[in-house]
Amino acid sequence: MRLQVKGKNVEISASIREYAERKLSKLEKQLATETQVEVELSEQKNPSIPASNIAEGTIFTKGSTLRVREASPDMKASIDQLAEKLERQVKRYRERRIVEPRRHAPHHGETSNGSTPRPRDDDDEE
Repeated sequence: MRLQVKGKNVEISASIREYAERKLSKLEKQLATETQVEVELSEQKNPSIPASNIAEGTIFTKGSTLRVREASPDMKASIDQLAEKLERQVKRYRERRIVEPRRHAPHHGETSNGSTPRPRDDDDEE
């Protein structure tokens, strides 16, 4: 997993960067090594918005792109919420890749084991 922490309209301190890396390190077990994860931290300057600290996370996987956006009054709380949502999305993504129920459904005229039932003869019962 390649993690990139960026700042938009805000300077990212070393402690915030380390905090984000530590929180998102749990994803490393579930993602491939070449998967890119971007975290963008920003702050809205509007005083009427109480949840002004925003954390946005994007995971570029082979199939789809997972994206999460969280806002709260505190930057660390935003990172915590972001990490929780990303973990849920990655878990769901991995389960969908492993189990594909549409491929396991029997086709018309087949049994559940994939074979075609042989025609019944009335002579077999005697």
